[in-house]
Amino acid sequence: MENAVIVDVVRTASGRGKPGGALSETHPVELLATTLKALTSRNDFDPALIDDVIAGCVGQAGEQSANIGRSAVLSAGYPESVPATTVDRQCGSSQQALHFAAQGVMAGAYDVVVACGVESMSRVPMRFAAVGKDPRGPGMVARYPEGLANQGIGAELIAARWKLTREELDEFSALSHQRAAATAEAGGFDNEIVPVEALAPDGSTFTHTVDQTVRPGTTAEGLAGLKPSFYTEQFAQRFPEIGWHITPGNSSPLTDGASAALIMSESKAVELGLRPRARFHAFALAGSEPLIMLTGPAPATRKILARSGLRIDDIDAYEVNEAFASVPLFWAKEFDADPARLNPRGGAISLGHPLGGSGVRLMATMVNYLEATGGRYGLQTMCEGGGMANATIIERL
Repeated sequence: MENAVIVDVVRTASGRGKPGGALSETHPVELLATTLKALTSRNDFDPALIDDVIAGCVGQAGEQSANIGRSAVLSAGYPESVPATTVDRQCGSSQQALHFAAQGVMAGAYDVVVACGVESMSRVPMRFAAVGKDPRGPGMVARYPEGLANQGIGAELIAARWKLTREELDEFSALSHQRAAATAEAGGFDNEIVPVEALAPDGSTFTHTVDQTVRPGTTAEGLAGLKPSFYTEQFAQRFPEIGWHITPGNSSPLTDGASAALIMSESKAVELGLRPRARFHAFALAGSEPLIMLTGPAPATRKILARSGLRIDDIDAYEVNEAFASVPLFWAKEFDADPARLNPRGGAISLGHPLGGSGVRLMATMVNYLEATGGRYGLQTMCEGGGMANATIIERL
């Protein structure tokens, strides 16, 4: 069986995912195309060799509909012979694209493949794709007659059940910003961020290269004054255990962004004279209870550690998506994980969470961190809407 290797992985800098954000005037197809073009400009190979492009995207409606992966392929100037597909595993969509791409290589179906993802939350808002309809069928409604809640309630339930205090959540969130700001200041993101020729509201263009969602001056004391985001009387009566600790400050912001990874068989990379940066070591998926929804990273991690034969202490960096601060903190408690290895360059609370593009963004940050520190193994896991999670282990080469 072939080894599947990462030859390169890039991302755009984040933009605030609302009107007026740095990338809000830029079509999401162009965001994704920017990362695809970067893979070919940074690596000497013929894009006609690409067997497939697998794109993650959650809001597949409006400007992100009609297979945005294929639209980006054509916009990027790739040969018309290069196909593409778009997948949705909620927040883990582009991490799932990584899995599909690498597994296709290992199965012998692909030699060269791109896994990528995009989300323009300013132009295609959350839940827009439902067009005002209920996406749950009657069987699912009957199975959960009390109704499911939003992800914010799931984050609150995690905080309550794992006894995470508001102070812990805010301290972790401030640290995310501090780590991201320090990394940016030291040039640690320079090799993963590719410039976007973005549009301004007046029609002029500018080059966007700095994560707009990072707030270097963030402190836990400043975050302490923010009000809970998800409190309602109805939920307070239904879930009396909730302490109402989740705020805008300890949650990931609405974000625009895109990312892409060039994945090959190790033999094809050698044949083309390209240096593999990491290889895929193991994969896992898990479903979890859909009311609390965000606990999937724990069973996914247990699965992947068992499958890989590694222990948590064998891993040099853990990228656990910061959808809400309670998610990586509960995960760290479950595995007694070293906090210094957990999102060491910051996470989604600071770097943003462009839903369908986040999985490959985490991978870009993790690969560059392992290279900078000489680490060997990296573990990435991400909670997903509906109660699921992906987990991936890579080995730096």
